[in-house]
Amino acid sequence: MASSHASDPVCTCFMVRSLSRKISQLYDDTLAPCGLRGTQFSLLVQARNAPDGPLTVSALAERLHTDRTTMTRNLRALQQAGLIELAPGTDARSRCVLVTPEGRSRIREAAALWRQAQQRVRELCGAERIAALESLALGMLPMLETATQEDAA
Repeated sequence: MASSHASDPVCTCFMVRSLSRKISQLYDDTLAPCGLRGTQFSLLVQARNAPDGPLTVSALAERLHTDRTTMTRNLRALQQAGLIELAPGTDARSRCVLVTPEGRSRIREAAALWRQAQQRVRELCGAERIAALESLALGMLPMLETATQEDAA
């Protein structure tokens, strides 16, 4: 929550989530004509662009910095829409995410809209500020990944 007194610290979580919601809404609104949300577009692109072949659900969740339960829920909607398939993995417990031809078509359709969202957020916030945000996030994600792994141990 935002601070009520000048001496109270600002809640980092609140500020980051607020920024995330505003940016996500801009992407969602821009991508709406193709029927995808920003998170769905990112998920499809990451699944399609896996350099070493199809990713397991767990590997895709890790790549997108989310938990497996959330990933499974997000994949279910894409599977019901015919944009992905889940195939058996290398062992009995794993499932691989495959982008279907319809999914690849939807990515192509959404890509131009995604570029519009990218351009719009840069126009609104400034390219330098967005570059600084991206650099900061890229630097912080590994630090926080290490911390969450240590906390889980």
